[in-house]
Amino acid sequence: MNRILSALFLIFSVATFGQVAKYSNEFLNVGVGARALSMANANVASVNDVTAGYWNPAGLLLQKSNLQVGLMHAEYFAGIAKYDYFGASKRIDSNSVIGLTFIRFGVDNIPNTTELIDANGNVDYSRLKSFNAVDAAVLISYARNIVKLKGVKIGGNAKIIRRKLGEFGGAWGFGVDVGAMYDYKKWRFAAMARDITGTFNAWSYTLSDDVKNTFAVTGNDIPSNSIEVTVPRLILGASRTWYVWKDRISLGGEINFINTFDGKRNTVVKTKAWSMEPALGLEAGYKGFVFLRGGIGNIQKQFDVTGKQITTMQPNIGVGIKYKVFALDYAMTNIGNVSTSLYSHIFTVKIDINKKIK
Repeated sequence: MNRILSALFLIFSVATFGQVAKYSNEFLNVGVGARALSMANANVASVNDVTAGYWNPAGLLLQKSNLQVGLMHAEYFAGIAKYDYFGASKRIDSNSVIGLTFIRFGVDNIPNTTELIDANGNVDYSRLKSFNAVDAAVLISYARNIVKLKGVKIGGNAKIIRRKLGEFGGAWGFGVDVGAMYDYKKWRFAAMARDITGTFNAWSYTLSDDVKNTFAVTGNDIPSNSIEVTVPRLILGASRTWYVWKDRISLGGEINFINTFDGKRNTVVKTKAWSMEPALGLEAGYKGFVFLRGGIGNIQKQFDVTGKQITTMQPNIGVGIKYKVFALDYAMTNIGNVSTSLYSHIFTVKIDINKKIK
């Protein structure tokens, strides 16, 4: 059991030994909002509600009310990990909106077995304790119309990150995101630059002598204080919505191109310095009341049991309803079970508060 605890330490600390981590703050890439998740996260151009604080802060300008609140809860790995989201956005005037986003991804009540065996070599269950491994982030957003440039919206996030591994160690991180939208005729184009300045996580550890001895006996490295850097990624998107049957039925779609610059990844397009992954989402609506959604993402090259290279992808589906000031969205993700995690049922509730903007 000590090896299980040691493995958890490695998950949280192995990247900190290098200055730039290829996979850092990955909990911020999971996504928020059942609408976006059901569309395979293709959402940087079509987002028009409180979740824009996460996807593209420029989209906050498209919300229809003065104040909007959103909530989401999801569970991963058969309920072991809990993912929670809260968002609120407030219109300041006709040209600017502010937003607040809170995200928590955690595994609670992990057994701490480092002191399970006493000095005499006896197993003493009264010494068994537990701890939580939690990643959390707060995003403060601001969006504004560029009046002199018709159809252009810009927005930005200042984010504070807190990662905590019980009483053993943790990190504080800070970063900046920048997003933009441009409406051209019936199309909307968008760009979202995450961690544009690089997001820095400063890790520190406080390990007792008993824990250090346990690590030494089990052959694990003792983590040291260090800085972890999340490099930028650029997401480009385009969306359009068509209306048919006297505008009762809407048909919309969005395509995203997710660009990373930290070396070769298992994506559709990859080089030694740059990789690109596409994602496609579709949405059909009836009278703006009920919606049916689907998407395809996570497209990768893999080898089957015979050693033949194949292309896999992750399909998601979802539905939503909107009635007056209330909206409920549902997503079923990873229905093809092509990743290591099982499929998840995700619900999001959104509420419009105060009078609508005319």
